[in-house]
Amino acid sequence: MRISGQRLQLLFRDLAATAALLSMVVSGEVPGWALGTFGLTVTLALLNVRPFARFANPSSVLLVFGAVALYSNVAAGRVDLVVAACTFAGLLTCHRLMSAPSPSTDSQVYLTSLLMVAGGAALSGELLFAACVTAFGALATLSLGLQTVEQSREPGEVVPLRPLLGLLAAGALASTALGILLFVAFPRLSWNVAAHRSGAGLGRATTGMSDGIRLSGAGRIKTNPRVVFRAALSPDPKTKTLEAYWVGQTLESFNGIEWSSGGSSRLRALDELTLGPGGGKLVFQQIETLPAYGSRTVVGLDRPLGFSRGFSHLQGSDARVRFVEQRGEQVRFEMEGTSYSYRVLSRPAGTGAQPLSPASRARALQLPPTLDARVAALATSVRGTEKDPLSTAKKLEAHLQRNYSYTLELAGPVADPLANFLFERKSGHCEHFATALAILLRTQGIPARVVTGFYGGRRAGMAYLVRAGDAHAWTEAYIDGRGYVRLDSTPEDSRSAEPNAVLDFLLQEYESLQLRWQSSVLDYSMKDQAALVERLPLPGSGTSPNAGPALPKATTVMAVFGLLFLVGLLWRLRGWRQAPTEEEATRFLAELERLLKSRGHPSVVEEGVEALSRRLEHERHPAQAPLRAATRRYLEARFGGRPLLRGEARALSEQVRQAT
Repeated sequence: MRISGQRLQLLFRDLAATAALLSMVVSGEVPGWALGTFGLTVTLALLNVRPFARFANPSSVLLVFGAVALYSNVAAGRVDLVVAACTFAGLLTCHRLMSAPSPSTDSQVYLTSLLMVAGGAALSGELLFAACVTAFGALATLSLGLQTVEQSREPGEVVPLRPLLGLLAAGALASTALGILLFVAFPRLSWNVAAHRSGAGLGRATTGMSDGIRLSGAGRIKTNPRVVFRAALSPDPKTKTLEAYWVGQTLESFNGIEWSSGGSSRLRALDELTLGPGGGKLVFQQIETLPAYGSRTVVGLDRPLGFSRGFSHLQGSDARVRFVEQRGEQVRFEMEGTSYSYRVLSRPAGTGAQPLSPASRARALQLPPTLDARVAALATSVRGTEKDPLSTAKKLEAHLQRNYSYTLELAGPVADPLANFLFERKSGHCEHFATALAILLRTQGIPARVVTGFYGGRRAGMAYLVRAGDAHAWTEAYIDGRGYVRLDSTPEDSRSAEPNAVLDFLLQEYESLQLRWQSSVLDYSMKDQAALVERLPLPGSGTSPNAGPALPKATTVMAVFGLLFLVGLLWRLRGWRQAPTEEEATRFLAELERLLKSRGHPSVVEEGVEALSRRLEHERHPAQAPLRAATRRYLEARFGGRPLLRGEARALSEQVRQAT
């Protein structure tokens, strides 16, 4: 079934509006009831079902009701003003999509779609937003082009859609290229100056960071590839993968099934929090948590010394947030936020020893009252005649790594999960390994605790990405004179995330593109423009010792080819190259004359096609409309510089043949 030009134009218009709607939806801040309305409207529009065409006035009342409800929620403080404005633009677009098609309705759909695109930019401006905007621009260009052609064609005139769509696609590509050049060259501020921070996103938080851990958990988070925070390090190790521990919280109290913090009471809340003296090789981190993180727990590399420049991002606003120190060396953000950004200064683990207070030592030696007697016996057997606490800890660590396997497939709840792990299943996930080592150490009089956080990180751009599946638990043993020393009895190849390989690859590539989008578009400003100009090679400028690095060869080649392509495209579109229109038009006229002569109009040879067209129009002949359209296109092709499209002459001739 062939689709008409008008129906195709409406389809492109509806798809363009859908892309504009999605540019807001990807922020995750649009209310759920609005999402349902958008989805129903888009489905009906794509099926060409438009119920408001018959009920224009009642539908307008519904729109007014929606506006009142939205802004009442704004006044009550339940909805952000920017979110409400974007949602209303979406409702207005839905109303127009459900109305009777007309040129004025089309214009209103394009206008409200532009408002939604602007709203999407304010709400997020992330990479998915860029994809939606690109789709909107291309689809709107195709729709507007078809609308212009449909309005200008004569009744009965057939326009071949395939070549026309090719020209419109070339025009969309040219306009996109020119838009990119304008963006690069036009003076601008960073997008983030006026950005409306992204909301919770399209998925729920996934890190599993909580106030404790239960050994009955199945550890399924290890298969989750979602990125939960980004971190830039200084000095930068510049490695593809990071073998590092991100400390989140320390857990000291164990009841046989569950670990909890030995001291959860609040100590102090400060804008800049210092935990201890520096020393050794310090590492600076700039960390940005993503909405998938879903926790107020602050993480930092190895042994965090201090936290500063904390910001909470919630409902489109950025607010300074204080760091709350709690007992048990835990730090949390004071206020809620969908995401956070902050700075951390850390020292390597095992440096800067501090004496352990009697109360802390007692907590780090506490054993569950129902501890299986076999646990202490196992620790004593592995320790043997070793007297040194650190060597003992290393022997116990190696024993677990060597004799126990890692798995995420666990049986149902058991009465004693630690004994079940050590003496029956002999397999478990990182929390089982960390718990076993901590309790084995405690039975030997060595203070120990479990630490939860993340392990690893994969490089993307200038930062490292840490995923939900990188969540990890390990053990720390207190050694007099050295402080807490990190131990990890989990097998090495099971410490990082274990997601599906294909999904992991796709998400990693997406995050890499997201970081490039962040640095090259969202953060692009006049400073970057100035740096770009300085790197451009100027004729006769020579090489200055103060000149910046030259543009990379690959970038230069791509820029040259892009410029050549753009010039060639404009040459083709503007008709700078002379097309053989006269010869094509002459052949078309000869074909028309042969056709008309064979269909009972031999006078066409003497009076000509134009005169015959006028006479048939006067006689109200059925062939007058298609012949007039064919004649007009011949004159445009012969004298007006508007060449015939591929297949257009054949389509026009066929219409004349059918009418005669």
